[in-house]
Amino acid sequence: MDYVIRRRKKGMIKPLEINCNRGLTILEDEEKVELLTPSSAAFHKPDFNVHVLAIMGIKNPINVEVAKAKFPITLLKHPRFSSVVEGNPCKREELKWVRTEVDLDKHIIVPKINPNNIESPDKFLENYLYNLNETTLDKSRPLWELHVLHLELAEDVKGVVIFRIHHSLGDGTSLISLLLALTRKTSDPEALPTIPSQNTSNDDNKNNNNIKQIFWRRISALWMIIQLFWNTFRDLLLFIATVLFLKDKSPFEKSPRGSSAPRRIVYKILSLDDIKMVKNAMNCTINDVALGITQAGLSRYLSRKCGYDGNNHEDVRGKTKKFLKNILLRSVLLINIRPYGGIQALADMMEKDAEVKWGNSVGFVLLPFTIGLRNNPLDYIKEAKKVVDRKKNSLEAFFTFYMTDITMKLLGSKVANIVSKRINSNITICFSNVAGPLEEVSFYGHPITFLAPSAHGVPHPVLINFQSYSNKMMLVLAVDEHAVPDPHQMCDDIVDSLNLIKTAVKSQLN
Repeated sequence: MDYVIRRRKKGMIKPLEINCNRGLTILEDEEKVELLTPSSAAFHKPDFNVHVLAIMGIKNPINVEVAKAKFPITLLKHPRFSSVVEGNPCKREELKWVRTEVDLDKHIIVPKINPNNIESPDKFLENYLYNLNETTLDKSRPLWELHVLHLELAEDVKGVVIFRIHHSLGDGTSLISLLLALTRKTSDPEALPTIPSQNTSNDDNKNNNNIKQIFWRRISALWMIIQLFWNTFRDLLLFIATVLFLKDKSPFEKSPRGSSAPRRIVYKILSLDDIKMVKNAMNCTINDVALGITQAGLSRYLSRKCGYDGNNHEDVRGKTKKFLKNILLRSVLLINIRPYGGIQALADMMEKDAEVKWGNSVGFVLLPFTIGLRNNPLDYIKEAKKVVDRKKNSLEAFFTFYMTDITMKLLGSKVANIVSKRINSNITICFSNVAGPLEEVSFYGHPITFLAPSAHGVPHPVLINFQSYSNKMMLVLAVDEHAVPDPHQMCDDIVDSLNLIKTAVKSQLN
């Protein structure tokens, strides 16, 4: 279900009152109440209280007063960021958005940091994020925070901004798009970022009077339709099986605290050019490469549990192969099924009071991970491409969304919540790859060096996020330390896998 966010016409409600120091005030008699969508309400369950994080490295010292002055005329124009959630899901009360006053001093947090007492700024940031994961947003206020750390990580990072937003405010794609709508190109302060789009070839649209080619085109189209129905049917059976009994056989054991366990967040900056080089050589997509190097990295990481380091005796390799073969790892992907309007629509909403569709309208896609030792590292990319191509030719996301919606309407929220809980508890990984700006952008005049998205409050012990930005690709892990006690090693294994695959590609080209 979607909501259209619009400005009400004059005469229907009283106007907004803007105070640059206090934020946004809604007059008491204004009727601005909306029910949460079922998907948004699901994020308020005690075991699925999900918070999205967007970590930004800033090139220059951060001026907090600029954000305080800009928010009332940009971000706070979005109703979700100036509303509180009323209702108690534990008492089966309907949850609703109610507009309220925003006190920016309670939403923009600037901790006092003494750089002389910090041995490692990177470790300080890691521990800050870990401690932040131990807390939740105050539901008596709009569900977002901005943490500003005057922390110098490297020569090109003079500060860090952490956006923390409750997932009920929107799906991941919408929230990242909204964040980017607040930025502008560093090279052109008036221009929005350029986001890569998937352009399809026009070759199939050219007129061709060759009867033989037209015949085979129609046969190919028929075969694709048959595959679409078969893949969808197969995926739905696996979805139902996962709800009923099918559980990952995973060495990543969850913490007894479940989704409330804090996450250790670590990241690495990869070269986007290296990933594109592999993509072009293997005739695949950036997403295929991201998934491929992740499968290779996890295989490398898990093989150490059997003592295999690549140079062991054949019996150790055989034991490792058997161990990896018995592992079943899957990722749940939350796919946004709404038409995507892009960051321009969100920018227009904030600047011109335009209408825009908004809401958590997501379907489930269960993505299997191929774990094992491969003699040729390029096989990881080929296997990833095969899986992703099949998932693209399936209506799994749409059917799972409507199945959940129908379950909610016919059997109630309690049964729908049980279905959602079973899916998430039987899956180990949450994986995503999001395309970011093609060029360097600035956040309220502050040039961004890196952008790293993550989350906490999820039931999965391992979260893996890829985020492209300019000529970089951010790899971000958020792990339950009970499952992954050495996240830096896992991160390094994924990075090393990219290097091995890149070397193999170069050898093949030569």
